[in-house]
Amino acid sequence: MTWAQSSSATSYSFLKIPQNARLAALGGVNVSLSDKDVNFFFSNPALAGDSLTGWASAGYMFYVADIGQASFAGSIKRGKKFVGSFGIQHFNYGALEGTDPTGMVTGTFRSGETALVFSLSHRVSNFRAGATSKFLFSNLAGFTAAAFAVDLGGLFIHPEHDFTVGLVIKNFGFHFSDYSESNQSSLPFDIQLGTTFKPEHMPLRFSFTAYNLVRPDYLYSNLDEEPSALNKIFSHVSIGAEILVHRNVNVLLGYNSLRQQELKVQQGGGGSGFSFGLAARIKSFDLVLSQSRYSVGQANYSITLAANLQDMIFKKRVL
Repeated sequence: MTWAQSSSATSYSFLKIPQNARLAALGGVNVSLSDKDVNFFFSNPALAGDSLTGWASAGYMFYVADIGQASFAGSIKRGKKFVGSFGIQHFNYGALEGTDPTGMVTGTFRSGETALVFSLSHRVSNFRAGATSKFLFSNLAGFTAAAFAVDLGGLFIHPEHDFTVGLVIKNFGFHFSDYSESNQSSLPFDIQLGTTFKPEHMPLRFSFTAYNLVRPDYLYSNLDEEPSALNKIFSHVSIGAEILVHRNVNVLLGYNSLRQQELKVQQGGGGSGFSFGLAARIKSFDLVLSQSRYSVGQANYSITLAANLQDMIFKKRVL
């Protein structure tokens, strides 16, 4: 067994990709937006509260070409004091072309990675804590690996104002098996800290999340010059904003500076790093659509549909 170590290059990197449309629209990283989406326990196990029990969700992200990500999530009450969440995240790399050492095409193959996720959260006064266990499976061109990872998260909820602070330690664990005997894979370990707040009398909610905190000097740039101090700071920050158009309709906006730096091109920015979406709740259903810009002419689209199965089943029984 190998315990996960910090590294700029890791296995199971799909865990860093937004798992649902709301998260993608809000910049891709968020550990403090509580009780708004059943999927957010993937980001921080402490974000699952009582108001989400009975909700279930399914979604798909159209990445590039035939690459995509499917997900499922649900939340149930566990006893009187705990909220249980569970989910599946599957990243499909599509059909890839294989070659031999001489470059001759040998055919096509498919690859994918999957996470089975189980979580518990518990609230005491103005604080909520949670833990998530992840069973990870990877198949890349016939080479397989399996691992186990844990997230530990906490959340402070202000008793009077719409203000939360979240902290999560993500993806520490070990490998059951690796791709080969000589391979030494590492999990995408990270520490993330963020806050979400709504200014009083304004139809806006903001989220700021600091991430890659275990790699303070991490910044990918395809420019020759050294990144400025400001760029280094903002490369660790994801920004999200919600325009509360209506009680059941929100416009979602996000900016991720690291994504913008990673995908910057010499001629034009192409809007990389920016994302936006729309969330609408209709009775017991919640629909979220989002678009994330990755480079000139390139964008991915996500859709997530959630339903309050508890309300639907209870209403049927009453009728």
